[in-house]
Amino acid sequence: MIPTEVVEVQTQPVIYPERDGKPMAETDIHRQEVMDTIAALSAYFRERRDVYVAGNLLLYYQEGHPRKSVAPDVFVVFGIERTLRRTYKLWEERVAPQVVFEISSASTCEEDLGEKRTVYAQLGVAEYFLYDPLAEYLQPPLQGLRLQEGIYVPIPPEADGSLMSQVLGMRVMIDAGRLRLVEATSGARLLRPDEVAEARRLAEQQAQAEAEARRLAEQRAQAEAEARRVAEQQAQAEAEARRVAEQQAQAEAEVRRLAEQQAQAEAEARRVAEQRAQAAEAEIARLRAQLARLQPSADAEDTT
Repeated sequence: MIPTEVVEVQTQPVIYPERDGKPMAETDIHRQEVMDTIAALSAYFRERRDVYVAGNLLLYYQEGHPRKSVAPDVFVVFGIERTLRRTYKLWEERVAPQVVFEISSASTCEEDLGEKRTVYAQLGVAEYFLYDPLAEYLQPPLQGLRLQEGIYVPIPPEADGSLMSQVLGMRVMIDAGRLRLVEATSGARLLRPDEVAEARRLAEQQAQAEAEARRLAEQRAQAEAEARRVAEQQAQAEAEARRVAEQQAQAEAEVRRLAEQQAQAEAEARRVAEQRAQAAEAEIARLRAQLARLQPSADAEDTT
């Protein structure tokens, strides 16, 4: 028997490229809409670890077939971990995107309405929105499709022309020529990065203005406190001045009283002195008169 040689068949690993060779967008306007929509949705769901928002990322939907892929401009997946990915392999993630946005252009319009629409329906993408920012290829430029029994049906517009995304709980609309997402319950608009930066700048200005207002209020309070302190000191000084003036007035009154007493005493002394002088003079006169009366008798005795 001739021995047979065992040949080992080596299978080559399947390579899933991370780029499809296509540009991210046709124009700056298209690219900005893609980036702003991704940023707005990422910011809105930033507190949820089970919501993955991405865009312009290759999504492979059939294992072993690298050509079975699409690259949605923007897509949202609920129920998977929010982490950075190089590609999105459906057989590994096991969850298809629930919402897809395509920013349509001349080079993608036919694919967006044809092949991609078919693929998204097969994958079970619940809602599919298309937006033509230049309004050149889609009429109306904003369209929405909702999957019903495996078939996409148009989402009827609201009274304001917006389209309701039941999955996101948002209204999708055109606002000043830009794609706008609005929270359905609160009516809050999801801000684009430039609006976030402007809101942050305004918030910083407001914070600075409030800080300046607090500083001025503190300065005013300090000035008012200083004014009160000075006023209290002035009031105390005025009270002290009044007290000193009263003391001085009392002292002057006392001086006047003492002067009057002294004047009265001097007047009394003069009166007493005058009385004494008058009494002395009267006594002298009396004595002189008595002496005069006695003088003749003495002279007579001397003669005898």
